Amino acid sequence: MFTVVVTALVTGVLVLLALNFTAGEKKVQQQLPRLYNTASPQFERALGSLLGPGIVGGNEVTELLNGDQIFPPMLAAIKAARHSVTFETYIYWSGDIGKAFADALSERARAGVKVHVLLDWVGSAKMEESYLADMKQAGVQIEKFHKPHWYNLARMNNRTHRKLLVVDGQVGFTGGVGIAPEWTGNATDPDHWRDSHYLVRGPAVAQMQATFLDNWLKVTGKVLHGDVYFPPLNQQPPVGTQKAQMFSSSPSSGSESMQLMYHLAITAAERSIDLSVAYFVPDELTQKLLMDALARGVRVRMVTPGEHTDTATVKAASRATWGELLQAGAEIYEYGPTMYHCKVMIVDQLLVSVGSTNFDNRSFRLNDEANLNVYDAKFAQRQTEVFEDDINQSRRVTYEAWLDRPLREKVHEKMTALLRSQL
Repeated sequence: MFTVVVTALVTGVLVLLALNFTAGEKKVQQQLPRLYNTASPQFERALGSLLGPGIVGGNEVTELLNGDQIFPPMLAAIKAARHSVTFETYIYWSGDIGKAFADALSERARAGVKVHVLLDWVGSAKMEESYLADMKQAGVQIEKFHKPHWYNLARMNNRTHRKLLVVDGQVGFTGGVGIAPEWTGNATDPDHWRDSHYLVRGPAVAQMQATFLDNWLKVTGKVLHGDVYFPPLNQQPPVGTQKAQMFSSSPSSGSESMQLMYHLAITAAERSIDLSVAYFVPDELTQKLLMDALARGVRVRMVTPGEHTDTATVKAASRATWGELLQAGAEIYEYGPTMYHCKVMIVDQLLVSVGSTNFDNRSFRLNDEANLNVYDAKFAQRQTEVFEDDINQSRRVTYEAWLDRPLREKVHEKMTALLRSQL
């Protein structure tokens, strides 16, 4: 009987591990045929009809660089809320900035504003319990994404990595920033990270709201709707001229869609692909698509963390993939001043995709992610300028230097191959 019980327990643990280490969906295996380029109307039709929500015009998207530009407008928007605040984030830790957000959210809840906060259970593990207690006492509705329960143990490895703030259904924020001291300041030293976030106004905000409410429904079973969440957004005249869509993915409802969006963009690229990547660990198919782009003359540039990184394992796994790309002509740069946490893709200076998605298997298959796609040449040109400013503070990695890296680094890279599906 003892042997039977032990065997059953071990089998149960192995099954749970297997379920957590897979997305539960068939992995994308087939290469996409290249049928059009990014300038073709069919490219927008594919991304807006085949994969994501429709592309809507009349938006205004503004980049916010580093904590000094990012946090003040986010807090100001919360403090100005009159009807609703919906906020979803992965990282929420202790510190002055975490307290500032908790105080602002609490004050609005006490004023009668409907405030909903969705925190990832793992990502908010370093958050002081007093913040949660104060917010709950003020009337903030707080939920934890995939907090351990017997019924969701098979999905413990699925985290919400989305970063979404929507105020009154009219103004939205998304990007790579977490609520922690590391994201404050202006990226001037290793203690303050380089990151980008984006302020959004216009019809795309409704799609951002729907993305938040999708996960809120999964966690609570409650449907939030009505004017306080979805007010009319078809302003006349429009607030801006940019076309945009809010793109999302989740292992429970289409984990491959984000990866397919990236693959379609890379396959359609005709002139350039610029990647700001905090974590770059492409799978075999994604690597092949980048190599194909290089072979047809597309310029591929990438800025990634250098000396300052929050995970040496991911850095090693990333560096192991650089050889072929460098040999084929890709330009890879390591950011110097501090940890580089940006997540931006610019294709042909026409499409800009910004948000929470990293260029790795965890984002493409395991996490809940959300990206804002902006289809606007002027916006893309501005983001290219930001990207090139980052290049100016980075060191270019040559193929010769990559070959000449120390033996210990090569060994470390080989060892990370066992973990690449989880990185």
